[in-house]
Amino acid sequence: MDLDPSSGACILRDPELATIVENSLLHFQSERYALSAWCVMPNHAHAVVTPFVEHSLSETLQSWKSYSAHEINRRVSRRGRVWQKESFDHIVRNEESFEKFVAYTERNPVVAGFVADPTDWPFSSARHREPL
Repeated sequence: MDLDPSSGACILRDPELATIVENSLLHFQSERYALSAWCVMPNHAHAVVTPFVEHSLSETLQSWKSYSAHEINRRVSRRGRVWQKESFDHIVRNEESFEKFVAYTERNPVVAGFVADPTDWPFSSARHREPL
C-alpha cells in the first residue's frame, strides 16, 4: 500500500502514525485473514496476507486503508486521501514464492538502509522472528 503523494512525504516516519497502520493490519488477523508478514515503511506498507474464503483481498485492503486513513487524518487534523487508490499485489503460487515475498517484505527496511537487521525495524513482523 503506497501513500498518496498528495498526503505528504513519508508521514509514516511518525511512530504514532506507523502504529495506526500496523494495528489496522493486525486487527482482524486470524479472523478474516492470515497475515504471514508485514512491514510499515515511511511511505508505504507491505503485507503477505491470505484472506479467508468469506473475505476478499480487495475487501481486506479497503478495510486497512479506510480505517488507517481515517485515524491518521484524525490524529494530524487533516482531510483527504492518505493511500493511493491502487495497490500492487502478487499471487503466491508455491512455497518458494511465499518465502521470497516474506523475506522481501521483512528485509525492506534493511534494503532501504534504515536498519542492519530486519528484526530491528519496529513496525514489522520480522521483530517477532529470530535475528538472521
